[in-house]
Amino acid sequence: MVIQVLIVDDHPVVRAGIKALLAGEADIDVIGECAGADESLRFAVALKPDVVLMDLQLGEGPDGIDATERLTALPEPPRVLVLTTYEAEMDVTRAVAAGATGYLLKAGPPEDLFRGIRAAARGETAMAPQIAARLFDRMRDPVPALSSRETEIVELLAEGLMNRQIASRLFISEATVKTHLIHIYDKLGVESRAAAVAVAAERRIIRIEPR
Repeated sequence: MVIQVLIVDDHPVVRAGIKALLAGEADIDVIGECAGADESLRFAVALKPDVVLMDLQLGEGPDGIDATERLTALPEPPRVLVLTTYEAEMDVTRAVAAGATGYLLKAGPPEDLFRGIRAAARGETAMAPQIAARLFDRMRDPVPALSSRETEIVELLAEGLMNRQIASRLFISEATVKTHLIHIYDKLGVESRAAAVAVAAERRIIRIEPR
């Protein structure tokens, strides 16, 4: 069986590189490539790929998480395999929740990509080794996990927002923000906003974009 693959990435050079890598695999055939979420849905409906390689950041418009949700909601959904540079816990969690079959890193060796595509086509989970190792570490040595709301608040702390601004952004009261911060500090073992951001970034709970 030849596995038919659709590549979704907003960088033409990256798409060309992935396509060149896969060209050497007799059982993998790239049947299409596109740059955005809307295009990925049209291509998937028209071409019916077995596996979609999905980047998380797709430039302007919907991101790879949104595209994954839309693709996996199709009547005959393809397997979606995330291929990205981001390894923050929130990205992995969101991708899996959106229906992704696996999560690979662009920095990984080509063999990981080949194995991941074949595993995804079989309906199996494919995880980058460092992502899988981190998940197993978390299971062996569990720490209190931040809720989705708490993670949102830490992300806004990382943007430099104060309590009033966070409350306005999330449509909650300042008192509620303060309560969440107490829980966040307790779970992360910190005593300040800056420390909360630093620990969350170190644990890859949030992603800090380079400025």
